[in-house]
Amino acid sequence: MSKIELLSPAGDMSKLKTALYFGADAVYIGGKHFSLRALAGNFTDEEILEAVSFAHSLGKKVYVTVNIFGRNDDIEQAEKYFKFLESANIDGAIISDTGLIYLARQVAPNLPINISTQANTLNYKTVEFWKNYGVKRAILARELSLEEIAQIHKRVPDMEIETFIHGAMCISYSGRCLLSDYRTGRSSNRGECVQACRWHYEIREKDSECGFMEMQEDERGTYIMNSKDLNLLDYIAELDKAGVCSFKIEGRMKSEYYLATVVNAYRRALDAYYEEGENYKENPLYQEELKKTAHREFTTAYISGYNDRTVNYDDSQSKGTHKFIAQVLDGNKDRDYALVEMRNRFKVGDELEVLSPSNSFNKTIVIDKMTDEKDVEILDAKIVQQKIKLHTSVPLSAGDILRIKM
Repeated sequence: MSKIELLSPAGDMSKLKTALYFGADAVYIGGKHFSLRALAGNFTDEEILEAVSFAHSLGKKVYVTVNIFGRNDDIEQAEKYFKFLESANIDGAIISDTGLIYLARQVAPNLPINISTQANTLNYKTVEFWKNYGVKRAILARELSLEEIAQIHKRVPDMEIETFIHGAMCISYSGRCLLSDYRTGRSSNRGECVQACRWHYEIREKDSECGFMEMQEDERGTYIMNSKDLNLLDYIAELDKAGVCSFKIEGRMKSEYYLATVVNAYRRALDAYYEEGENYKENPLYQEELKKTAHREFTTAYISGYNDRTVNYDDSQSKGTHKFIAQVLDGNKDRDYALVEMRNRFKVGDELEVLSPSNSFNKTIVIDKMTDEKDVEILDAKIVQQKIKLHTSVPLSAGDILRIKM
């Protein structure tokens, strides 16, 4: 039985390595051109080559987003870019624009193409069309239910099916939004979305004598377009049976800590699913992990059918229960300390929790000794990005993260 691919975002090279370290089978990245996350760090052509080489050395995959809606002025540069991506041996280009898919098929015939979720693929005839045009994988619209996904797979069984399983959702239909452009002149369909839907809004009524009069709905009635975050961790078995081959996590703009936490949770849940079947749901660990990083209220969106309760009225985003404290730069395998880089302030006496793909996951460290690189003892780590020798017997490895409950 082929296992489901766990697909993580990666906004830059550091995030790519974090995602792969914590268990992603593949990453999707954006280049400096034609990506719907133009405000992410993104990858130069040289970095794309480095990313592909690194991931392939681990037996993992790299997909590159080329998912803007193109204009005439984009075509000449896109032709060169598709040829480059083909030569870079990426595992798939994620494209939404029909013309750009047509162009890619012409100039880079060996470039695997994944039809982006932005293309609003909602039915099996559309999937069949793209299959007949040489598209390898369909990234389905988020608005589909389990039943509809299963129907698509049954009708077009030899098309790979990818679905989003976790992360931020757009209030607009499959992300086809004009609000950012309207409010700021920055087009979401060209990669410059400012997420204006997440802003705090007030409803006002024009009054001839008083100008604008504020109309209070209630204490929660202001974030009227702020979608909840998708969380389908409890639907792994159902999505597997429906024919999904790739679980996609949203978030090329998210932090390394967010990626490490979410990828680690889904990796462990997937592994438990393959070992225990649907009994994996009985372990509350995985859902609790997802609450330890910034998120909005969770929703299963439309996986069970129509749902009119997907808006997060309370706030723009919660902080999560834990805070990223330090990154492990070098482990303590052959010595009594690990070298860490400070990310947030911590002190002797604090109790830190380990985020790791290893068996040290969720173990705690009560700090009783730490020193700087010159072996001078430190009681309070308050210098940003200071390298610190953290003395502990808990096994740590480079790439692990230390966090603290807030």
